[in-house]
Amino acid sequence: MSIDTPLPVLKPADFASDQDVRWCPGCGDYSILAQMKKVMPTLGVPRENIVFISGIGCSSRFPYYMNTYGMHSIHGRAPAVATGLKTCRPDLMVWVITGDGDGLSIGGNHLMHCIRRNMDLNIVLFNNRIYGLTKGQYSPTSPLGKVTKSTPMGAIDNPLHPLSLAIGCEATFVARSIDTNVKHLASTLKRASEHHGTSFIEVYQNCNIFNDGAWAYAKDRETKLDTTIELEHGKPLIFGKNRDKGIRLNGLEPEVVELGKGITEDDLLFHNEKSPEPSLAYLLSRMRFEDGFPEPIGVFRSVDAPRYDEMINDQVKQATKEKGKGDLEALFNTGETWTVK
Repeated sequence: MSIDTPLPVLKPADFASDQDVRWCPGCGDYSILAQMKKVMPTLGVPRENIVFISGIGCSSRFPYYMNTYGMHSIHGRAPAVATGLKTCRPDLMVWVITGDGDGLSIGGNHLMHCIRRNMDLNIVLFNNRIYGLTKGQYSPTSPLGKVTKSTPMGAIDNPLHPLSLAIGCEATFVARSIDTNVKHLASTLKRASEHHGTSFIEVYQNCNIFNDGAWAYAKDRETKLDTTIELEHGKPLIFGKNRDKGIRLNGLEPEVVELGKGITEDDLLFHNEKSPEPSLAYLLSRMRFEDGFPEPIGVFRSVDAPRYDEMINDQVKQATKEKGKGDLEALFNTGETWTVK
């Protein structure tokens, strides 16, 4: 295909592989897969330039179901594999698909360093607060007291909060969505794909077999307007069925207030996803339903910063310019060598 040949017009079905999807009926993964396939044709990227890399877990079957290149790698190491690929092939669009178990337990170290390096790739973490593939053990995001097969008396580990971890690692793009909020999920994935640097998206995903209803308060039609708050850049934090509640700062602490009783929108906290200082994004990531707050969805942070994949390739170009392309055979025989007989 020549440079001047227009790209073929693709549809979501063009991104569906010929593999049978093997998730439990009713699993939230189906929705995430469907929205990903809807978003892909809008990106203008050829399928042969898109790669999905996963670790181990239910979510990590994702590459099988996308008609792109992909790799089902090893437990927790998808960010490391993706780092190597993006460094060597900066022309590719690379997605990492992981779960709360794969990404935050054995993969926590790899995830953290990938985020801090600001690689130009997209990480989607499915969070169902349970180990699904291994049949219902508690995970790093399971709440305190959670009774599972591996915690029959209740979990005593403090849960990790994925977005707080990402923001603490200076993530340049951080967002959250919900598997059943399909329009919001699709727009969040689209925005992540447009970001230059590491985008980290947490998706509240339901495991209807081993942890059904973990996010019911954030998904139920009767409650979600009071238990979630959609972030909009430059807009005040307003929520509720009647849009009559908001979030303001009381010193350094957020608090829920009711509008119309001496409190106006100007008194509320205004969202600024572009702030280079991550404190506000971190504060929002700590707001919990169990603490009486609505849980934010949307983009928490979107800023520009130097990218590891660009900088390392710039160093390689500079070294090649100054010292030449190099000779591997000569390198092997440089300096002190010896022969073992």
